[in-house]
Amino acid sequence: MIRITRSNLNFEREPLATPFGFKGGFLTELWQTIALLTEEGGKRGVGLGVQSVLWSDPRVFAANSEAGGNALMLLLTSYALRHAEGRTFETPLDLLDALVPPTFAYGKTITNTPDLRLTFVLNSLVAVDNAAWRLYAATRGLTDFDALIPDFARPALSYRQSEVLSIPAVGYGLGVEEVVRLAEAGHTLFKIKVGSDPAKDGNLDTMLDGDIARMRALHAALQSYPHVRYYLDANGRYDTKARLLKLLDALDSFGALAQTTLLEEPFPEENLENVADVPVRVVADESAHTDRDVAERIALGYGAIALKPAAKTLSMSFRMAQVAHAAGVPCLCADLTVNPVLVDWNKTFAARLAPLPGLTGGALEANGHQNYRDWPRMQSYHPCASAPWTESQNGVFPLDPSFYATSGGILLPLPHYDSLVP
Repeated sequence: MIRITRSNLNFEREPLATPFGFKGGFLTELWQTIALLTEEGGKRGVGLGVQSVLWSDPRVFAANSEAGGNALMLLLTSYALRHAEGRTFETPLDLLDALVPPTFAYGKTITNTPDLRLTFVLNSLVAVDNAAWRLYAATRGLTDFDALIPDFARPALSYRQSEVLSIPAVGYGLGVEEVVRLAEAGHTLFKIKVGSDPAKDGNLDTMLDGDIARMRALHAALQSYPHVRYYLDANGRYDTKARLLKLLDALDSFGALAQTTLLEEPFPEENLENVADVPVRVVADESAHTDRDVAERIALGYGAIALKPAAKTLSMSFRMAQVAHAAGVPCLCADLTVNPVLVDWNKTFAARLAPLPGLTGGALEANGHQNYRDWPRMQSYHPCASAPWTESQNGVFPLDPSFYATSGGILLPLPHYDSLVP
């Protein structure tokens, strides 16, 4: 058993190059959290997280200033760390199970949101969970990711891909010219945010018209790149299947539907309409907080699951991957506009998943390099900053033997971040 004797917490504010638009709102910065867990023998585990209040619960984002929403989530992380002190755990999954209920209750109180989304809490616990996994590895002398995989999740994470597709994000504010440049750089699958609210009035008819117009413009501009495919991400903005089908019918009318491979999270999570008859593979993301939610979404016809070790914790992602694998439903890893170190937490996971239908390797959304103002500086904090697999080449991350030998660097020392939590 591992007994936690001390914790610490810090954070850094990282500005974005331009406002990043999705879920009807815009982010201008992202807070990077650094959590420390120390055990009674003196070994340390330092874990990283990235907060996204807009993604995890847009109501909290809308009810507060951007900094205020981030401060609320940081308070949850601090609360969880205090509750971790003095606890013992066998594995980090046990620790997560112990921390979620009290942190969830605390979050409902301080955000004044009785039906706070569990994803808000999981997002706040990523740094704590990562610290627990790094501490677990340190106490047991483990140096590679494969040794961390729980037995129940091994069948779901049995692949070793030689490359992982790099999926860029196309937010509301990304111009058509920039999207064309991404195609020229070799990217083949674009995660396009739909569901904008240009007038900020919540009018869903205006949203639909705007989404159709934007897709028409993007599709017209990309005609010279027939290899490009679309991955639409509605972030729960469509209220009904009927309205969603209007979007897809419009895409079909100008030829874009044939190039649409995935459609992520079309409805608010309380909408339980079956999507088995939607003419594109529908992906569950925010609505799949836990392994139980994964099973529910699969029963509703969802054909893929977006896993987010860097957003919903590594521990929960192991459980979710196992349920999806048992049901024969493919998974990919989605981003949270995370820092370079957490990109490789996601990539290390994505490299071990079965390919999506139609793909030959793993798949990973990675958009931090597009959105952070100071990405090169942040890259310098990565313990394997010069490794070829840290950057995409012609639209893919090439994974050579050194990637697997170092587990993407996720268990190596992090001098910059270590120094922030003495």
